[in-house]
Amino acid sequence: MPSDAVKSLQQKLFRGAEDASDSDIQQIDSRDPGLTIQIPKSEPVASPNLKLPTKAPRAVPGVPGDLNDIQENGPTKSYRQRLSESLGADYHGVEKYRLLQDQNRERHWKRWGPYLSDRQWATVREDYSENGDAWSHFPHEHSRSRAYRWGEDGIGGISDSHQRLCFSLALWNEEDPILKERLFGVTGHQGNHGEDVKELYYYLDSTPTHSYMKFLYKYPQRRYPYEELVDENVHRDRNVEEYEILDTDIFDDDRYWDIFLEYAKDEDDPENLYIRITSYNRGPDPATLHIIPQLWFRNTWSWPTQKPPMPSLSAASTDNDISYIDIKHPEMGKNFLYCLPSPPPADADGTFVGDEDVVIQPDLLFTENDTNFRRLYGGNNQSVCVKDAFHDHIIPSHRPQCSNSDSKALNGSDAPRPAVSIPTCDAAPQELPFVSSEKRGTKSAAHYTFRDVPGRGGCAVVRLKLTPLSPNKDRSIEDEGIFDDVIEERREEANEFYTSLLLGPMSDDLKQVMRQALGGMLWTKQFYYFVQKEWIEGDPAQPPPPPGRRHIRNEHWRHMYIEDILSMPDKWEYPFFAAWDTAFHCIPLALVDPSFAKKQLDLLTREWYMKPDGQIPAYEWNFSDVNPPVHAWATFRVFKIERKLTGREDIPFLERVFQKLLLNFTWWVNRKDSGGNNVFEGGFLGLDNIGIFNRSEPLPTGGNLRQADGTAWMAFYCLNMLNMALELAKHNPVYEDIASKFFEHFIFIADAMTYKSGDNESSLWHEEDGMYYDAIEFGPGNSFQLPVRSLVSLIPLYATLVLEPAVINRFPGFKKRMEWFIDNRPEMSGRNMANMKAGGRGERRLLALAGKERLVRILEKMLDEDEFFSEYGIRSLSKLHKEKPWGMDVKGQWHESLTGILGLAVNFLLIESLQRFYQYYGDELQVECPTGSGEYMNLVEVAEEIQHRIIHIFGRDVEGKRATNGGNVKLDQDPHFRDYVCFYEFFHGDTGRGLGASHQTGWTGLVAYHILQSGVNCRLPKTPRTPRSLVNHYFDETIDAQFGHDDTRSLYSAMSAVDLNTLGDISPDAL
Repeated sequence: MPSDAVKSLQQKLFRGAEDASDSDIQQIDSRDPGLTIQIPKSEPVASPNLKLPTKAPRAVPGVPGDLNDIQENGPTKSYRQRLSESLGADYHGVEKYRLLQDQNRERHWKRWGPYLSDRQWATVREDYSENGDAWSHFPHEHSRSRAYRWGEDGIGGISDSHQRLCFSLALWNEEDPILKERLFGVTGHQGNHGEDVKELYYYLDSTPTHSYMKFLYKYPQRRYPYEELVDENVHRDRNVEEYEILDTDIFDDDRYWDIFLEYAKDEDDPENLYIRITSYNRGPDPATLHIIPQLWFRNTWSWPTQKPPMPSLSAASTDNDISYIDIKHPEMGKNFLYCLPSPPPADADGTFVGDEDVVIQPDLLFTENDTNFRRLYGGNNQSVCVKDAFHDHIIPSHRPQCSNSDSKALNGSDAPRPAVSIPTCDAAPQELPFVSSEKRGTKSAAHYTFRDVPGRGGCAVVRLKLTPLSPNKDRSIEDEGIFDDVIEERREEANEFYTSLLLGPMSDDLKQVMRQALGGMLWTKQFYYFVQKEWIEGDPAQPPPPPGRRHIRNEHWRHMYIEDILSMPDKWEYPFFAAWDTAFHCIPLALVDPSFAKKQLDLLTREWYMKPDGQIPAYEWNFSDVNPPVHAWATFRVFKIERKLTGREDIPFLERVFQKLLLNFTWWVNRKDSGGNNVFEGGFLGLDNIGIFNRSEPLPTGGNLRQADGTAWMAFYCLNMLNMALELAKHNPVYEDIASKFFEHFIFIADAMTYKSGDNESSLWHEEDGMYYDAIEFGPGNSFQLPVRSLVSLIPLYATLVLEPAVINRFPGFKKRMEWFIDNRPEMSGRNMANMKAGGRGERRLLALAGKERLVRILEKMLDEDEFFSEYGIRSLSKLHKEKPWGMDVKGQWHESLTGILGLAVNFLLIESLQRFYQYYGDELQVECPTGSGEYMNLVEVAEEIQHRIIHIFGRDVEGKRATNGGNVKLDQDPHFRDYVCFYEFFHGDTGRGLGASHQTGWTGLVAYHILQSGVNCRLPKTPRTPRSLVNHYFDETIDAQFGHDDTRSLYSAMSAVDLNTLGDISPDAL
C-alpha cells in the first residue's frame, strides 16, 4: 500500500491541496494547481550587504533538512527558517545566499542549468556545406539520426556547464511517426517570414542559480502536422500572417497534454537534482502517453583520429528494485540517474486507474550517440546501435525496410525542402536489436508507458534524480513524499526571491508577467561551443569540408575559441549569441543575477571573442556584421544597477571592460567613418533596416549614406565612455584626461550632424519638418535628405548625458578643459547640441545632440498617436507613411520602408533618454502627451506613460485579453492558456500582436524592468489615465516628508525614501 507520504503527495498532485509550510505564502485561486506560479505577499526589502556566516547550517546529504531536525524539539523547520535563524539580520533570502555562495566559489550552484539548446540542427556551426545553406545542410529530419558536432538540443533540457552530460524530455502519443524529442519549426526557406518554431511551450519559472525551474510543453494527442505546417507556410507570401500550430485542428477539443517539467536542487548541494514530470490529459477521452526522459553524452569522440577515453552509461538497480543509470565520465567522476517507479495514472479527483498497488516501472534503453549512416546515406554505421535507435525500438513504423527506401527522403540535398520527410514504411524483420542488449551506451532513456490516462485533468507523474550519491546514501529515492517536499521547498524559496524584487503592491497578473519574463531570461542560457580553426578546417576523423566553404563566412575570425554559457536571444529561432541583443539581455539579468550579467558583457570583450583590431563579433551568420555600439551603455547600466540594488561597486569589472572598449571605439572610428568627418555609415544597426535601403550593401543609387542614426549612435557611445571615465576617475585620476578626450570627441561628432558637401554645409536636421533624416551624398555640393519618419529621426535623442555640479567640481582638469572648449569653440559647441553653458535644475549641465527647441519639435511627432505613438509604445515607423508612403524608384526597382513594428530595445533607450532630459529640465519643460490631447506632462511622466503602454502589450485588459495574443480566444480565455505569456521579438505597432521569434525572452525581457520600475501604478490596458490631480492626492498620503508636494512638481519628484534605493531612482547617479 502507498505510504502516507505518497498519499499526501497524490493529494497535492491530483487534487491541488497544496500545503504551504510558511504562513506568508499567498494561495491564489486557480483552476489547476499545475498551472499556478504562486506568488507570496510582499515582505520588507532587506538591507543590501549580505555576508556569509562563518558556518552555514548543513544537512545530511540527499535528505531535506527538516528530516535532520529532532521531532522532540518541536515542529520541523524548513531550510529557509534554519538559514534565517543562522544569519539573523544578514538574512536576505535563500536564493540570494546561494548567489553569494556561487560568487564566492563556495558552492558551484550554476554547474547544472538549462544549457541545452532548443535547436542545434540547421545552425551555422553544424553547416559544412559548400554554399553556406545551413537550413538545408542539416535539416530537422536529420536531427534524430545524425550526431551533432558543436552542441546538443532537446525539450526543456539541462546539462552541466561544459555540456558533457545532457538530459531532456521525449514523448510519444502513439500517433506520431517519430518521437517528440526536439521542437519543430519551419526553416528560413520554408517560412513566409523566415524561420519560426511551431510548438507551444513556456518557460514558467527559474531562480538565478537554477535551484528551481519549471517548464511547460503542450503535446498534441493527434498526429503532429509536420507536412501541413511546412506546406502552408511555403505557399504564403510575406504579406500574409504566418500559419501557426493553433491554426491547425490539432488542439481542437483540447486533445493535448500539459507536460510540466520541474527541476530542483538540494538545499545545500547543487550536485543533487530532483526532476519531476507531471502530465495532464486535457482532452475529453482517456489517452495513452509514453514519457521517455533521455540522458546522454555529447559526442566528443567522432571527430579526432585518436578517440579520447570513452564515457559510459549502464543499467543497474537497487535492492528495492529502483532502476537507475550508472554514469561514468573521465572528467565528471561517477553519477547516477535514479528512475523511480511511478504510481498509476489518476483522474482529476485523485482516483487511480486500475490497481493503486501496481506501480509503473521504466524500461531502461541504451544506444550510442552516433550517426546512423545507413539511414541517412546508405553507408556503414560505426556502431551497432545509433542515435535514432529509440525511435526504431518504440515505433514500429519508424523501422527501416531492408531496402533502406527511406534514405532518399532523408538525403543531404541542399535544395530547399517544401515538406518534411517522415519515414512511414512498414516494419521489417529485425536482424539486430535497435537498442543495446547489454544495457550500455552513450545515450540512454527511461521508457514509462501510461495507458488510459483519464480525460479532463487525468494525471501521470514521473520522478527522477540525478546525483553523485550512491543508493545507500540517498533516502529521498525511497520516499516520494520526501522527494516532492524538496521540490515544494525550492518553489517557495523562488517565491521568496521574486517577492524581494517588488517595490510595492502590484496586480497578480503583472507579477506573473514579470516572473515569467525573468524566468525566461534565465531559461534562455545555452552552452555555446565554437572553435573557428577546427570549424573552418574540418575534423581529422571526418571527410574534409568543401574547399569553397572556407570563404563563405567568418573566415577572418581565426582567434575565436568559445566554450561558455551565454545568454541567447531565443534558443530555437536564434540559438546563438548576438552582441547587440546581449547588451539588452543584461539589464533584466542584472536585476536577478548581476554576476552573470557582468560575465556576459566581459566575455564579449575578451581576446577569444573580440578581434585584435577591436571589433566585437556580431552573430554567427556573420561575425563581421555591424550592430549598434551599445556595449558601453549596458556595461555602465549593469554596474549601476548592481550598486543601487546591492551596494556593491565592482570597479575592476568596469575598468576591465572600459579598457577593451577603448579598442572597440577606435575600431568604429577607423572603420565606419570612411571620410574622417565623424559621420558614420553602413551596416545593420539593430533596426532590421527600417530605412528604404539595405545598409549592409552598397547604395543602389551610388554615393554615400550619411546616417543620422549611425552618427547619433556614436555620439551615444561617446557619452557613455565619458560617463564611465568620470566614474573610474574617482578611483584613478588618469581617467580624468580620458574623460576630456571623449567630451571633445562628442562635440566633434555632434558638429558632424552638419557636414560639408563641397563648399556648402548640409545638415541632417530638417528644419521645416523638425526631424533628423538620413542623407545621400553623391559628390561635392550634391546631396539630399531622405524624409522618412522612422526611428532614424528619434535615435539622436539617445545621445544625452547630465553632469552633476559635484562631479564637475570634483575634477578640476576636466572642468577647465570643458569650459575652455565651450568658450573657444563656440561655432561647434553652440551648434547641433544643447546649450552647455546654461545650467539646468540644480545647476546640472546637459550634453545632448538635441537642444530644447529641437527636442520639443521631435516629441511633438513622437507623441502623436497618428504618427509614432501607439497604444503599446513607440513605433519604428510613423503611421503617417501608411497613408503617405515615401520611397524611391532606382533603376526600375521601388525602395520603400514597410516596417512599422514596435521593439522593446529601442523603446527602452528612448525612455531612459527622457528620464535623463528630465534630470536637467525638471518640471520646467512640459509637453503635450499625447499630442493634441490638451494634457501636459513633464518628461519623466512621458517616460512612464510609454512604460505603461509597453506593459499593456502583456497585461490583461478589462476583458481578460492580452494584446500580444493578437485576439486569439483560446490564448486569452482558456484557463489552461490564459496565465501564460509568450515574449515575442517584435510587436505590431497598431494592435500589439506578437511578431517574429515567439520566445525572444532576450530583449523583450526588458518588460520585467518596466514592471518593477513603474508597474505599481500602471493602469489596466484600454482604460483611461487617472487625472493628475487625483494621482497627486494619492501621493500626498505616501510621500516622504522631505520631498513635500505642489502641483508644479513631478510625481517622480514625490518618491518615498525607499524608491531612491531601488529602480525608482532616476537621478544621474542611477542612470
